[in-house]
Amino acid sequence: MNAVTKPEAAPQGSEGILQRVMSLLGLAQDETRPPRMPWMAAFIGVALASVLFGVYRWYQQTYSFTVGLDYFEPEFQTYWMNLFYIQMTIITLIGAVGVPLLWFTRPANPVMTPERELMIYYAILAFAAVGSVILVAILGLYVEADAAWHQVTVRDTDFTPTHIGLFYFAIPLGAVGAILGFILLHTRVPYFTNRVSVPMALITAAPVLIMPNLGLNEWGHTFFYAEELFAAPIHWGFVFLGWGLFAIGGLMIQILQRVRELTTLNAQGAEA
Repeated sequence: MNAVTKPEAAPQGSEGILQRVMSLLGLAQDETRPPRMPWMAAFIGVALASVLFGVYRWYQQTYSFTVGLDYFEPEFQTYWMNLFYIQMTIITLIGAVGVPLLWFTRPANPVMTPERELMIYYAILAFAAVGSVILVAILGLYVEADAAWHQVTVRDTDFTPTHIGLFYFAIPLGAVGAILGFILLHTRVPYFTNRVSVPMALITAAPVLIMPNLGLNEWGHTFFYAEELFAAPIHWGFVFLGWGLFAIGGLMIQILQRVRELTTLNAQGAEA
């Protein structure tokens, strides 16, 4: 008598809930069907980013000119320095926990089906769309706000309301996110393992390389360089961030080239 194979039980408990949430977001799909872009995850990501940066921008607009003009006032310590300590602690913990976690849990020889690899690339493209919205928000709301702030107020120290939002929140958060993405891509996706994606390396290096110039900029402005024009020599090092972001185009070419290979492979397999 042939043995009867019982159907595999659905995941239970927290694992089942996580699986359902991932499916709802489009990040866990049936590999027997053509992969789809996880638009729901991208939409939720844009919504959450909009809320986060929108609330932060509202906070700056509300309190910058009432309790944010003088670093040495007790109110500045309450409204701004406490915010600085909280966000820097959280970002540091994300990096300190995330980097070793991703590295030490990496598979020795990652293998995946073409369908699953396509799903990963679709997810990368979806989150790239989220990142583009965040980048526009940072450039349009935080960088311009910082420039306007320095043109109309007296600079006293490195810590200003606009700097705490831009230099000690947005840029470090982007740096940690890029580092985690670099490790995740090069340890989990077979196409990128055992080699280094130069465009991804440039993207990751961009927010990291800007940090030394940030220190020089703040030190110089505090002690000997009062000019706040964007074209001032002390700002020239900031172009590393912009040049690094140009590498996004190179990463997209690598991903689309691989997507073409995978879809061609699938088409040939279907014809056979």
